[in-house]
Amino acid sequence: MISRRQLLKISLAAGGILAARWPGAVPLSFASSETPRRGKTLVVVFQRGGADGLSMVVPYGDPHHAPLRPGIAVPRPGSTEGALDLDGFFGLHPSLGPLHPFWKERRLAVVHAVGSHDVTRSHFDAQDYMENGTPGNKQTFDGWLGRSLRTLDVPPQSALSSLALGSTMPRILRGDPRALALPSVTSPRAKTLFGTAMAFEPLYAGTEALPGPDDAFRLIDRLNRFDFSRVPVASDANYPKTPFGQAMRETATAIKADLGLIAVFVDSGGWDTHVNQGGSRGQLANRLADLAGGIAAFAKDLGTKLDDVVLLTMTEFGRTARENGNRGTDHGHGTAFFVLGGGVRGGKVYGRWPGLRPQDLYEGRDLAVTTDFRDVAAALLTGHLGIPNLQTIFPGHAPRLEIVKQILG
Repeated sequence: MISRRQLLKISLAAGGILAARWPGAVPLSFASSETPRRGKTLVVVFQRGGADGLSMVVPYGDPHHAPLRPGIAVPRPGSTEGALDLDGFFGLHPSLGPLHPFWKERRLAVVHAVGSHDVTRSHFDAQDYMENGTPGNKQTFDGWLGRSLRTLDVPPQSALSSLALGSTMPRILRGDPRALALPSVTSPRAKTLFGTAMAFEPLYAGTEALPGPDDAFRLIDRLNRFDFSRVPVASDANYPKTPFGQAMRETATAIKADLGLIAVFVDSGGWDTHVNQGGSRGQLANRLADLAGGIAAFAKDLGTKLDDVVLLTMTEFGRTARENGNRGTDHGHGTAFFVLGGGVRGGKVYGRWPGLRPQDLYEGRDLAVTTDFRDVAAALLTGHLGIPNLQTIFPGHAPRLEIVKQILG
């Protein structure tokens, strides 16, 4: 027989409501006031599978790019189905067209040749390192975003400060005792999940199965009672009818609802393009269209609230500079990140371009990493969320804070 405490753990975890929390988490606290917290929000989109930065942001000005990819290189700007010019050297993949207006408006920036200096080509290890913020160290339980949020003095009236759109808590948010993982906050299924969780509250009383149970149930109850239908979607926000598109719609709705969100994490899968990657068309083009459509709709939906939001895209590593024999690419090293939102010094490609000559390639096959991903994360944590002490966030790494002045105005 199992104990009541074990039953509650299993039931709540199965419901997807109270996701994995870190040891020693402190209880949440809520004031009686329903006054929402209004502040800055960081949204992190993780492209799982290793997205090809050389196709997302095409270095068409590098003479070695096209010869390395005779079958999959995105054509130069001005060509049929060519890249969308950015600065005379780099161009956006044409499927990222919905993001191009934000570049012109200087609200979208790119960081190229970015990534982790760890040598692994394993998806699982690389993703763990990029989420825990300690490359090479698999013993780090919590994530850099979770550790960051733990340092903030969150007002007690904040209903929901940290959210992952999914059924499990991602490593990047572990460490924040207020973090919640939910498949949805607005769908009828969400109401069912909330109701299921609340049904266990009488049994849960007086147990210690999870830290802060009273506060957790109070949060769930407030979400259950909140009328998300009164948060309209902007008329020009055309979200893709895909899991990612709907996750971005949920994210925008939660931000506009003024629930106190400081950080949101959204997954985007399907970036492991070993076969039939394609150039301007193919499976990668389809994934990029979904990514761009979701992000563009999100930005339009927020309207003026985008001034207080920064969105960062990340991926565990890039792809090989040379295409393989299956018109695809294999696990690589350096890649490209996007930064979009308020205060972003957009219209620029940041980072030192290492070149694609044979002697410039990492291990003779990949785009080299010249910007550590932790420096980009640190820039947003400091410049956007106002977190001053980064030594505990990225132990053993001293971020180059000059990148703050470059990316954020």
